[in-house]
Amino acid sequence: MASDQKFVDFVLDQIEKAGTITARNMFGEYVLYADGKLFALIGDNRLFIKPTAAGRAFIGKVTEAPPYPGAKNCFLIEDKLEDRKWLSELVRITAKELPKAKKEKGG
Repeated sequence: MASDQKFVDFVLDQIEKAGTITARNMFGEYVLYADGKLFALIGDNRLFIKPTAAGRAFIGKVTEAPPYPGAKNCFLIEDKLEDRKWLSELVRITAKELPKAKKEKGG
């Protein structure tokens, strides 16, 4: 099931102060970037954050699930979506620990 644009817009609004946030639609779902780093996926109107050690420590009790069949587990964020400050801090912590995105080869 594709994600609802209203949900995507809500998440983007919640984390707008976490850096330069962009979203890319991919097959009805969304990939989220913070300062050029892929840090999250939105699938079936659920937010999945890429797992990092710092993110795990910040969250505490983590719920993990794959964002789509066959994918590696990510942190599933459900209870704290309304907490703009907490969610933005998680995005900053996660993005800081992730490597810079590799440039795609043209061709």
